[in-house]
Amino acid sequence: MMKLLVSNDDGVHAPGIAALHKALNEIAQVRVIAPDRNCSGASNSLTLHNPLRVQELPNGFFSLNGTPTDCVHLGTNSPLADDVDLVVSGINDGPNMGDDVLYSGTVAAAMEGRYMGLPAIAVSMGSRSDDYYDVAARVIADVVNKMADSPLRLDTILNINVPALPYEDLKGIKVTRLGRRHRAETMVESADPFGRKIYWYGPIGGHQDDGADTDFTAVREGYVSITPISLDMTARRHQDTLTNWLNEK
Repeated sequence: MMKLLVSNDDGVHAPGIAALHKALNEIAQVRVIAPDRNCSGASNSLTLHNPLRVQELPNGFFSLNGTPTDCVHLGTNSPLADDVDLVVSGINDGPNMGDDVLYSGTVAAAMEGRYMGLPAIAVSMGSRSDDYYDVAARVIADVVNKMADSPLRLDTILNINVPALPYEDLKGIKVTRLGRRHRAETMVESADPFGRKIYWYGPIGGHQDDGADTDFTAVREGYVSITPISLDMTARRHQDTLTNWLNEK
């Protein structure tokens, strides 16, 4: 059986990770290491100035006072680590599509698995819903089974978003690219109980690029979106342009 490391950014007590563990535990050996709190928006941050403490919970999950990236690093590159064949991160409460992947702790956990030389999957709900985690977990179990039969060892992670629909209503799976959002709305100014100014992030921006081949459109139309994300962010098509610019006199 495959050995899987499962993590997330919503925290070790989140319903999404419980559903994912339940589905994957039927087809693989699963270890769960996840943050002890919600770390949404943590991206690839590491805990460098405080000690990391791990606690085994009654359900066998491991809780860590760190970030999603810390969790995967601990699960693959520490005395606590076990042999791992695949890292799966999720199921996130809400989508990670388009520009979201830059901030997502869910995607970052999968990236850390890939940095450790392992294939990795990030999975999110295409919209906020507590009713269909089991559907997303079933989709991921199907993907993991396929990877076991036909390993996909590219220098990428698979970013998967599943519509909040019954399994039989899913229209299928589409391979997609990341869409793009408009800039986020203005930060909101408020005050704490002592009258001091505080600020909250405003709503995320709407869809700027949601072409037919994007993750946004696939999920909106009822398809599971799978986007391969490269870890090499070099803009190769601009290298020659930059070289010519630097050489101009």
